[in-house]
Amino acid sequence: MDSCRITRVVLLIITFLSLFVSLSESNQFCDAGIGYGESTCTVASTSPSKILIKGGTVVNAHYQEVADVYIEDGVIVAVQKNIVVGDGVKIIDATGKYVMPGGIDPHTHLAMEFMGTETIDDFFSGQAAALAGGTTMHIDFVIPVKGSLSAGFEAYVKKAERAAMDYGFHMAITKWDETVSREMEIMVKEKGINSFKFFLAYKGSLMISDELLLEGFKKCKSLGALPMVHAENGDAVFEGQKRMIELGVTGPEGHALSRPPALEGEATSRAIRLAGFVNTPLYVVHVMSIDAMEEIAKARKSGQKVIGEPVVSGLVLNDTVLWDPDFQTAAKFVMSPPIRAPGHGKALQAALSTGVLQLVGTDHCTFNSTQKALGIDDFRKIPNGVNGLEERMHLVWDTMVVSGQISVTDFVRVTSTDCARIFNIYPRKGAILVGSDADIIILNPNSSFHISSNSHHSRSDTNVYEGRKGKGKVEVTIAGGEIVWENDELKAVPGSGKYIKMPPFNYLYDGIEKADADYLSSLQAPVIRSVRTA
Repeated sequence: MDSCRITRVVLLIITFLSLFVSLSESNQFCDAGIGYGESTCTVASTSPSKILIKGGTVVNAHYQEVADVYIEDGVIVAVQKNIVVGDGVKIIDATGKYVMPGGIDPHTHLAMEFMGTETIDDFFSGQAAALAGGTTMHIDFVIPVKGSLSAGFEAYVKKAERAAMDYGFHMAITKWDETVSREMEIMVKEKGINSFKFFLAYKGSLMISDELLLEGFKKCKSLGALPMVHAENGDAVFEGQKRMIELGVTGPEGHALSRPPALEGEATSRAIRLAGFVNTPLYVVHVMSIDAMEEIAKARKSGQKVIGEPVVSGLVLNDTVLWDPDFQTAAKFVMSPPIRAPGHGKALQAALSTGVLQLVGTDHCTFNSTQKALGIDDFRKIPNGVNGLEERMHLVWDTMVVSGQISVTDFVRVTSTDCARIFNIYPRKGAILVGSDADIIILNPNSSFHISSNSHHSRSDTNVYEGRKGKGKVEVTIAGGEIVWENDELKAVPGSGKYIKMPPFNYLYDGIEKADADYLSSLQAPVIRSVRTA
């Protein structure tokens, strides 16, 4: 038996054992009041499924082909034409449809305590919504507890006990001392976290200084972890907020006016330049403006390793909604950085289509209308965040593929594969290959979707994409080898999701050591000088 076959067998055994444990621990019952009716919720099978997907166009980021896909014990075991199976196998006819890796959302906030409240979607309702929309994994941000990374990690492990699909964690850094530095090592080497987020905004709560940012960048580099930034100038935003209040602008429009694109561009430039100074890769989350995008484009053109992540809201919405005379309508669109004026979204779409921006997230951070009303007299008190976990795949398909801006293979790249590569879990995730996890969607390009808060699976009573229609619908979602979405019926099982550890030193670190060596050799220093004596 050659080494490739041995590796495949080991992978199958490990995946089977993980699946067996997670299913054994699951309570196997759908919850009442999870954001969708009990009549649409069915318990998935407790035994590993055998599934054959026949006749579809299998799409990976680098090629597509008409082939069958055979799944067993939660793993893809064959991708080829004319697979023949025996009894006991569920057969799905995918003729005329696309068979693609399930979406991976790199940016979510479930059960997050923020601005005096907590996001309405937890690790079950948010993930249930994701599955209905074709996303089979997400990476959530752990917020430290009183600055403690370990306490924050344990809190999020508990929050995720009811997870219905696979997930990973990023970690936010909100203070700096030797304890935080040591805990970062533990997170990377023991807990499977390979990315750390630094907030340049939210003065007085999450915001960090340039000094801390530099220390964090250096520590990330030493650990092979990827630093991420929320890039807005927090000091200037604070000043902008005061200015709006002094002018009597207290409504949701004040949110956008207080933090213009220039402040996002400045912070993006500053973070990029400091990352270049340290010589570490950098990931810029939720790129919302032309200003920030152009800084990323300039850095990438110069050869710097910078990843830019637009989010769906920034691609398809514009800020005119913030001037709606109805507070509830306007407030639901408040997020940071803000949704921008018309023109920014089209520019971000173009940047995504040309590779200036690499992958699409959501920043899913949902609050209901009652929570948003906390800021009815002061926009500074409106909890920041919008939905997107359920809508992302459909909106990216309709906006980018149907319009001809990107190909079907590019769609897989920006919604799944690049995320898996950046966070070092490819090809286990983000691919339809032998040995990959059976996280798969079947998308019918001839079907249509319609978004409504009356039918979505989030717990929120509003939806920022309300009424949107488009072409291309995810008709089947398979997560961990189980059919969890079919015939508009959701079969989400609390506790069946697995935590996915993500190893350090992804491909962005290739060549970093050589670049450091080249830098040192270029210094021509220190200069040895003779000391003159009198």
